[in-house]
Amino acid sequence: MNEVLLRSLTPSVLGILVRRGADFAAAEDAVQDALVEAVRVWPADPPRDPKGWLVTVAWRRFLDATRADTARRRREDLVEDEPAPGPAPAVDDTLQLYFLCAHPSLTPSSAVALTLRAVGGLTTRQIALAYLVPEATMAQRISRAKRTVSGVRFDQPGDVATVLRVLYLVFNEGYSGDVDLAAEAIRLTRQIAAAIDHPEVAALLALMLLHHARRAARTAPDGSLVPLAEQDRGRWDTESITEGVKILQTALARDRLSEFQAQAAIAALHADAPTAEETDWVQIVEWYDELARLTDSPIVRLNRAVAVGEADGPRAGLAALVALDDSLPRHAAVAAYLHERDGDLATAARLYAEAARKAPNLAERDHLTRQAARLNARGCR
Repeated sequence: MNEVLLRSLTPSVLGILVRRGADFAAAEDAVQDALVEAVRVWPADPPRDPKGWLVTVAWRRFLDATRADTARRRREDLVEDEPAPGPAPAVDDTLQLYFLCAHPSLTPSSAVALTLRAVGGLTTRQIALAYLVPEATMAQRISRAKRTVSGVRFDQPGDVATVLRVLYLVFNEGYSGDVDLAAEAIRLTRQIAAAIDHPEVAALLALMLLHHARRAARTAPDGSLVPLAEQDRGRWDTESITEGVKILQTALARDRLSEFQAQAAIAALHADAPTAEETDWVQIVEWYDELARLTDSPIVRLNRAVAVGEADGPRAGLAALVALDDSLPRHAAVAAYLHERDGDLATAARLYAEAARKAPNLAERDHLTRQAARLNARGCR
């Protein structure tokens, strides 16, 4: 079963149902039902036209649901519009759906959650991890968003800022390797950048390109994670780095500093260093200070502690870590790294093992487990 294919077809199928008169919430439920049916049927009987198959099944599921609570005349009108057999039209509705999900009737956080679930194809657990909230809380937020937009006319698309936030979270999920969505997020951000002259759109595109340029070096042939300091920089995509830096410089020249610009500046400093030892950590700390001022994000302050540890020594990094909640994702991993650099291998090994138990994906868990085993082996010598 090609999960990537199913995810790539979801926005287009959803768009077709919405254009044919289905309200968004009902259409999203019907598409999800069709995806479940595809997972069940396709391995034994793959369709010649996957998109057409999904459209047909999703539309029938929508009709089945509609028949339960609509009048007979309305049902007959919808049946007349059922898609004809054969290939579905090649229309990319993805970006339009992103803007429609950012509907003015929703709060920005609800719009982001709904889009990640309905269009991005992420699970409720993945979205909850991105927002640092319990999965049950996120499930309720998504359900409320669906109820809010149920029956609403999508003639008032949402604002650019909300769409950018969604695209960034989709990119980060793809960048983690759990779901391959990073390239799709870049493609959609390029579309927005080509349509409007907006410094934050440009900054987000630069940030994505600079991070994506390192993707080939982030994993070893066996699939294990390779930390930034150990990556083969000869495998970095220099064309993407050059493009990203150029776009960032243009955005910064407008003198309207924003969150994505600060993040892209940090990524550019990493990309500009010929070796890990030549990284300008002092300037990176300064950019993290700006980013913390703009966002007041605990994750930003966690990353800043790492940069402080590199610029001023591990004890300075650990001091910066003291003020942060130790329940933050990856807090234990950062503490383990700083303790190891400070020479406290026993504490570092314990924290690496703790971080492995809390890791959000298998690759990260395996990496942290190996780090703990490495230090434990050194302690036994």
